[in-house]
Amino acid sequence: MNIIDDAPGLAPRTFRFSDADEFRNAIRGLNFEFTPFVRRISAEQTILSLPGCDVNLTRAFPRVVDAQLVENCTAIGFTMDDLNVPVRFNGSQRARPVIVIGNGGAAYTTIEEVQRQIASVVFRPEVTDRGWPHAVSSFKIFETSVLGLNRLRSMVREVLAAASEPVGAAEVPLKAAAMKESLLGAVDDAFDSVVPARWTLRPNDERNFKIFRDIHVLLSDDLSQPIYSEAIARKLNLPVRTMHDVIRRYRGMSLHRYLRLRRLWLVRQRLLVGADSVKAVALAFGFWHLSDFSRSYRDQFGEMPSLTLERGRGR
Repeated sequence: MNIIDDAPGLAPRTFRFSDADEFRNAIRGLNFEFTPFVRRISAEQTILSLPGCDVNLTRAFPRVVDAQLVENCTAIGFTMDDLNVPVRFNGSQRARPVIVIGNGGAAYTTIEEVQRQIASVVFRPEVTDRGWPHAVSSFKIFETSVLGLNRLRSMVREVLAAASEPVGAAEVPLKAAAMKESLLGAVDDAFDSVVPARWTLRPNDERNFKIFRDIHVLLSDDLSQPIYSEAIARKLNLPVRTMHDVIRRYRGMSLHRYLRLRRLWLVRQRLLVGADSVKAVALAFGFWHLSDFSRSYRDQFGEMPSLTLERGRGR
């Protein structure tokens, strides 16, 4: 990981990563869990902390993300590029100009299949007096106009550029307060430009998102144990069919494929901190067919698990 400090004053910080093993989310107030689709990455996070809000610009990488806001804040998110490859957000994919919002405690899940540029602005305390949509249990997504989205994007770029310019100590609070006010105004415009769109009903469906979260929590408790569809469905009082449909909707893949990907990533993390043996870790996470495990691991991460363990012990 490389950290680059800009000019004194407001000074945005930039974190750069070339390896998924080293990636750490630097966005304050966001509890963040990810599973990468690739090992070698070219990721970057630029963070600007202003009084009352943080501006975050991320060059992301292919991955699955599950995140949840801490209490007493409001987060706004949107893409900064115009790639015609949508992010799967809360189970739905659309290549449209969109803005997402979450209040304290709200969660979301995304699948980012290609490298994207994504921005977020996290306001503290929670914004309650501007007429923005309220999203407590899950983030909400809204289609907005191209003009409204582009104004918001431009404001983020201008704020980050201006923050890099040196200013006197006495000017910092005045400049920071003015920047926050401009960001609030740009978000106002984006929500004023919201386009009624029926497709947003699906990703904003709190009932099914809660079912997904319940399944996710149950599956995250102990991935090293055998997981059977009937047992999970019984614990959650769900039909098996509903559970499979929900996983495919929010993960974009089968339950089996996602669990295998997740387990491989957890094995890798364990090997990188030094383990007794590859075999012990593989068995601990449910991989009993060791040759099949080694092949899957190599296909996913580009190296044999024994090499990962060797590097982990050398740290």
